[in-house]
Amino acid sequence: MESSSPRVPFPLLQAPAESTYRACTMQYRFPSDDPRKATPLEIQWIDLYLKSVPSFKQRAESDTTVPDAPAKAEKFAQRYTSILEEFKKNPESHGGPPDCIDEENAKAMSLFEGVVRRNDEIENNEKRAENLIRGILAGNIFDLGSAQLVEVFAKDGMSFLGSFQNLLSRPWVIDDLDTFKDKWTKKSWEKAVIFVDNSGADIILGILPFARELLRRGTKVILAANDMPSINDVTYLELVEIINKLKDENGKLAGVDVSDLLVVNSGNDMPVIDLSRVSPELAYMANDADLVVLEGNGRGIETNLYAQMKCDSIKVGMVKHLEVAQFFGGRLYDCVFKFNEA
Repeated sequence: MESSSPRVPFPLLQAPAESTYRACTMQYRFPSDDPRKATPLEIQWIDLYLKSVPSFKQRAESDTTVPDAPAKAEKFAQRYTSILEEFKKNPESHGGPPDCIDEENAKAMSLFEGVVRRNDEIENNEKRAENLIRGILAGNIFDLGSAQLVEVFAKDGMSFLGSFQNLLSRPWVIDDLDTFKDKWTKKSWEKAVIFVDNSGADIILGILPFARELLRRGTKVILAANDMPSINDVTYLELVEIINKLKDENGKLAGVDVSDLLVVNSGNDMPVIDLSRVSPELAYMANDADLVVLEGNGRGIETNLYAQMKCDSIKVGMVKHLEVAQFFGGRLYDCVFKFNEA
């Protein structure tokens, strides 16, 4: 099912968005390529998605809350595989290429207080900023969109603290962290828009501590989440529920007032995002923002790494596909932190 909400361009894209913006970091094809024949890079990505089908199917058929889950999982696997094979034969077909979550949310929520407490204990502003960014990257590994990570998750489970401690050493494949830390000590933003990614540790232990720190510094924060489910990406309705559960008895987020925190439907229903088509509500609320954060492999790296904004911007995430790592000349599970000033 696709979102039925209308779409408008994100207002903070460098104008004119129609001519300067493309939701694609890597060049899949060129004007000279035959539109009816898949390019080698397109085939490489289609094969990557095909390899993910068994893990998606396995997780879906094991969901005891869904009636006839195995039959529905089999139907999905057959249909999704068929669509991908059709893309291989004709890239113009279907318009062109493109519940374990509750359990993981509960685990992450139990760790939230400890994570923010450790952040609060760091007195040095630069070190605190780096700790928050590392937390985002550690949380971003919890992604069911990567077949390799699904296998690790199913076999051994994952530890947020372990992921935090085992982040690849700096310098990362794209590393503007020092520039950002310097700016962090000298500037406070008025309003930040954060395009969020996955449920579980990603949103709860990565993004929300960062958003909380921005709120504490006087920044209004808009969390833009998917309209509808896609893999294990958090939806805006789920995110509202998560935040309500995390609030203390005074309605605060670990002692920080959240009256300037808003959760907005981005209008998106995919694990990537095309910023030329967002919800009117998000476009209206984001119009005067002076910081945009795009988090995750899909939104921040694979589609919008080079998107130019009218304001300061951050693209942050972990490289979870070998093809992307090879494109950047980096390592699998390398980190990307790209900071651009307006």
